[in-house]
Amino acid sequence: MIAAELRHDNWNVVYQSRSGSPSQPWLGPDICDYVKELKANGVTDVVVAPIGFVSDHMEVVYDLDVELRRLVDSLGGMNLVRAATAGTHHSFVKMIRELILERFDNAPARFLGSRGVPHFTCPADCCLPG
Repeated sequence: MIAAELRHDNWNVVYQSRSGSPSQPWLGPDICDYVKELKANGVTDVVVAPIGFVSDHMEVVYDLDVELRRLVDSLGGMNLVRAATAGTHHSFVKMIRELILERFDNAPARFLGSRGVPHFTCPADCCLPG
């Protein structure tokens, strides 16, 4: 939705680390493999936004700021920028506080899914075009 709002179509969702049991197939593509592919296709600038994380904890820092940075440096000729996570930004903290108070006050949900239905938990088809 952000890319559409910015009218930016040069993006992809990739995964930075394994989640779940090692016996289960992992989601892909892996960010390191994807960056190697980008490099092979002549891409020189990469922006990484860890959208699945709200803070810069060790998984984000190690996977992106250490491992991915090491890979990009070894490939040479690429610029890598990592967007910050929300962390303790005042707007993010304010939003979390408002959502908590909303639950305590039994206030109606302010969030409307893409189908215009208020809800606290996104149904499986919440953000699908409809």
